[in-house]
Amino acid sequence: MSRELSAVGPQPSAVGTLEAHALYVRAGSFPAVRGVSAVFRTGQFAAVIGPNGAGKSTLLRALLGLSVPEAGEVRLGGRPLRAWPRPERARTLAYLAQGEALPPDARVRDVVALGRGAGEWKWGLIPTRPWTQADEDAVTDALTRTDTLRFGDRRVTDLSGGERQRVSLARALAAQPRFLLLDEPTNHLDLAYQLDVIRHVRCEAAGGLGVVAVLHDLNLAARADRLLLLHQGRVLAQGTPEEVLTPAHLHAAYGLRARVLRDTGRLLVIPED
Repeated sequence: MSRELSAVGPQPSAVGTLEAHALYVRAGSFPAVRGVSAVFRTGQFAAVIGPNGAGKSTLLRALLGLSVPEAGEVRLGGRPLRAWPRPERARTLAYLAQGEALPPDARVRDVVALGRGAGEWKWGLIPTRPWTQADEDAVTDALTRTDTLRFGDRRVTDLSGGERQRVSLARALAAQPRFLLLDEPTNHLDLAYQLDVIRHVRCEAAGGLGVVAVLHDLNLAARADRLLLLHQGRVLAQGTPEEVLTPAHLHAAYGLRARVLRDTGRLLVIPED
């Protein structure tokens, strides 16, 4: 642990919460997030849901420190996010952006190695600091956890869309973060790959990682531990899937009339004609 971090906040291994306190955030000139408060915890898979334009991605960017709140505050491990040194914050919070591009013709293992912050890609992997055994072990662990170790020497251009998404996930995990934030990680994937990505995300949360994912598919979101439902930049509901995915909440947020059933232990949202 660096001396700088010990002076301002807890060790990354001790960080257990990522909190939004009365956040107001603009997307350009538009007030996209309006007074949102929520607490996300390690060991928990949380899904942020809501209609288009509800402020989901803007909230995620604010939690990462990529968008500066106009009012309110983000806290990581109980301390203001702005008080964290940037390198420590980057190692504690990993981000998988929507439609994230992978370096063309790169080997899978090299792509995942980029998550260690020890190199950059310019027609090849260029080290920016000495590579250590700890780096090597972290890359192998991330590949193993995402079931991508078996094609570590393949080019990313030879992979399917679902496999590339798992490689992107491995790159984020290689940093050994405490929180993983994902913006629509199942976008443009077929159903089998969507379920595969959610399965891996659930496993990471069960292993102690804090996961916050923006999701559009309500039936995928129902597999999360907790939901945050946004509407017009405000919190409409938050809690367990049973507490949030109610006909009344769905109608208020989406103008949708739907039945919510429990099938084989999971909630199922069925829109009505």
